[in-house]
Amino acid sequence: MVQYARTRLDASFAALSDATRRGVLERLGRADASITDLAEAFQMTLTGMKKHVGVLEQAGLVTTEKVGRVRTCKLGLRRLEEEAAWIERHRDLWDARFDELDKVVEELKRKEKVDGQKKRG
Repeated sequence: MVQYARTRLDASFAALSDATRRGVLERLGRADASITDLAEAFQMTLTGMKKHVGVLEQAGLVTTEKVGRVRTCKLGLRRLEEEAAWIERHRDLWDARFDELDKVVEELKRKEKVDGQKKRG
């Protein structure tokens, strides 16, 4: 189970790491589109868009259906709940680290102020 979840996260984050693929997901969130429509919208070749859609499809974020010569893309059924939970866990970790750093900075500022007053006095 852990290995499957890690593989799935890797595929999702790899798919989401590219701005074009994130744009495709946003576009498909508004309406289904053919690969031709997507290629035109992103000023890209059909081959290039097919590769992007393939990465999204492997990650389960997009599904495609071919009817005749037209391949239509739509958002996949899979939601990004696991990915959001992973990000949230790491956000909590970083928030805690930054809170500790804030405490150190405030303590250094306080000491600097006290030292400055001693030198003047």
